[in-house]
Amino acid sequence: MAKDRISIAVIRRLPRYYRHLEELLQSGVVRMSSRQLAQRMGITASQIRQDLNCFGGFGQQGYGYNVEYLKNEIASILGVNRLYKIIILGVGNIGRALINNFNFEKRGFQLLAAFDVSEDVVGTDIGGVRVHHINELEAYISEHKPDVAVLTLPRSAAPEVAVRLVNSGIHGLWNFTNIDLHLSDERVKVENVHFSDSLMTLCYRLGEDEK
Repeated sequence: MAKDRISIAVIRRLPRYYRHLEELLQSGVVRMSSRQLAQRMGITASQIRQDLNCFGGFGQQGYGYNVEYLKNEIASILGVNRLYKIIILGVGNIGRALINNFNFEKRGFQLLAAFDVSEDVVGTDIGGVRVHHINELEAYISEHKPDVAVLTLPRSAAPEVAVRLVNSGIHGLWNFTNIDLHLSDERVKVENVHFSDSLMTLCYRLGEDEK
């Protein structure tokens, strides 16, 4: 099956597989069946087999999956081993938290720099990352060629900054601004992150037993 025809639902499950396989490998687990992995992840063994068959299967009947091999194959599919270059726009609470606590390199990204408008932070280092003024954005992108930008700036500024980023050659946006960005250039990939969506889903699930 061609990679561009694989459903987004399957793609969104791959990071979960990667995370669980990584934890299993750290625990010393060498081999695992689809049934065991399904029990750990809370999905069905059939779902796992269907998902992985989109990329070739990777398992052996009667043996299961080699944990390290499967983890490495999923890493390759996701592009974790490519080390894309990434920048952060906005160093407020979320931006600082990502810089200080999120391991970008472990997930396939090299964090190059951050940008802000506040003179209190411009020119400083946060977690070893230099903060530049937003006015330097286009020149920096032209010189350093980042692939992806993380948006953790005020939502009112997001659409304009997104256009600047796309026009400068950015290929992907990880958007935490609490608005959905829909770009005219379909070649630019956008992941809109809404913490409230996850919380409201939990709210619904908590109320299921009361219905």
